[in-house]
Amino acid sequence: MEVPEWLETLAGRAAEIPVPAELRPPRSGGRRAAVLLLFGEGPLGPDVLLIQRSSNGRRHPGQPAFPGGGIDPGDGGPVGAALREAEEETGLDPAGVHVVGVMPELFVSHSDNRVTPVVGWWHTPSAVHAASPDEVEAVERVPVAELVDPANRLLLRHPRGYIGPAFRVRGLLVWGFTAGVLDRVLAVSDFDRPWDRSRVEDLPQEVLDLVSRS
Repeated sequence: MEVPEWLETLAGRAAEIPVPAELRPPRSGGRRAAVLLLFGEGPLGPDVLLIQRSSNGRRHPGQPAFPGGGIDPGDGGPVGAALREAEEETGLDPAGVHVVGVMPELFVSHSDNRVTPVVGWWHTPSAVHAASPDEVEAVERVPVAELVDPANRLLLRHPRGYIGPAFRVRGLLVWGFTAGVLDRVLAVSDFDRPWDRSRVEDLPQEVLDLVSRS
């Protein structure tokens, strides 16, 4: 099956992105997990699949994220886990997804997860929805053009002092690990556009309130 040249290029570059010191996994420990960066071709051009986690959930309540979760023994590794979790969370048909590449493992210290991002091409899109309401509130195909629009990009400051990239798209505030991965992947894509990195805002109180529950 034919994968768009832009995605082949993006996946190849993403696989070689150096992992910054703060995201390097420890020699041992940590829960192995995987997320699916699923790119497709929508009415507005290339897009990526995001979910919004349930505001009542235990894990990262209310936060936009990639489909994904822990790697189970029967998954056979990150690819199997990413596809299984995406099916469970969004109802997508894994048969319509072709895995293009795998990015280096990243360590999320606050949740003790070793996360492997899996890049996929949605060659045969299927209907998606919040298939696991206890965990997922909404599912959205976000156009890449909106993600790279400078008007939708900013830096967010956490009360602890951490500052990281964020996106305001489709009524979602994408921040944290998900925004960091998107920022790094888009930076090596042919779609990236310059944006104002002096635009720094504080993490909204309503987001902090949700974070404090997790």
